[in-house]
Amino acid sequence: MAATSGSIRVLPVSDRRRLAAFIRVPWQIYADDPNWVPPLKLERRLHFSSLNPYFAHGRWQAWVAYRGNQPVGRVSAQVDELHRRHYSVKSGHFGLLEYENNHDVASALVAKSEGWLLQQQTEVVTGPFNFSINQECGLLVDGFDTPPALMMPHNREWYGELLEQQGYCAVKDLYAYWVKTDFTAPRVMRALVDRYGKSVTLRELNRKKFKQELELIRNIFNDAWSDNWGFTPITQAEFAELGASLRLFVPDDYVYIAEYEGTPVAFIVALPNLNEVLKGLDGRLLPLGIFRLIRALKKQEIKTGRVPLMGVRKVLQNTPLGMALAFLVINCVKEALMARGVEAVEMSWILEDNLGMRSILERIGSSLYKTYRIYQKYL
Repeated sequence: MAATSGSIRVLPVSDRRRLAAFIRVPWQIYADDPNWVPPLKLERRLHFSSLNPYFAHGRWQAWVAYRGNQPVGRVSAQVDELHRRHYSVKSGHFGLLEYENNHDVASALVAKSEGWLLQQQTEVVTGPFNFSINQECGLLVDGFDTPPALMMPHNREWYGELLEQQGYCAVKDLYAYWVKTDFTAPRVMRALVDRYGKSVTLRELNRKKFKQELELIRNIFNDAWSDNWGFTPITQAEFAELGASLRLFVPDDYVYIAEYEGTPVAFIVALPNLNEVLKGLDGRLLPLGIFRLIRALKKQEIKTGRVPLMGVRKVLQNTPLGMALAFLVINCVKEALMARGVEAVEMSWILEDNLGMRSILERIGSSLYKTYRIYQKYL
């Protein structure tokens, strides 16, 4: 059944035709936004399919808002049983939020998503998550003048204000930092490396043991991030899917693992910023898009990157050794990026209250250039 608000109709995504309309909504919203990067339609269809391992512990519903026959917005609502078990809270989330600058459209979409979440016995709603905190999340509230890095969200300037008009309040900010790869190590970092460097072994990804390496990194990640706000453990299947999707595009030396006295204790993963190429594909990987991506990587045409994953085991965090490990893995991947002509990288995302990581990034000359916001509302 459609939800209405004046001339606005909100229809559920209930078949392949409506899902296709849901995927196409951003092309309408960002038609005049030069910084938007169209997602790959094939990747979006896979993300929303039963092949997504998120659906082993999550369920969702989505809607498209129309004015007449014109799509003017969309939203999803989802319940993650893994999140509910981890926090013992009847939580729900919203995401994949897009809408034109219109209060009625925002109100109709939010009302529909909240109605569904109430049917799932939800007491508190957090988002946007697409679908979980381990995927794209947050609403851009500062830094609209540059395109997003790979696997980071982008939205119009009015999204936050319209969402707040629906009773949502900011609960946490996520930061993205920008740093040139030719940064000079500060003296304090060099001193820490001199002190601990001989006890640390740094190695790149061993592709011959890809599955084992992924599981090792996942184990460190879940330990390192376990005390962070909003943390939900990433499952083996979810991490394996992430690894498989990036395997073709990530060189071995874009992934480093640090061992201290023989024990793996830290890691970092860097990505080429494929958005530089995706921006010109208009969502189409076939027939020529895949060849453009491969050519750009082979000829080292991609000049920016992103570090989406990094972690130091919890027992070593907020210690001099932990700082040394963080800098050592950053420095290793810096050299690999520079060797391929990458001039700058985004470090994202960083929790606003992760003062230790923010201090390290600021010491190497990073600048805070984008802010994403997580919102919350009690139903």
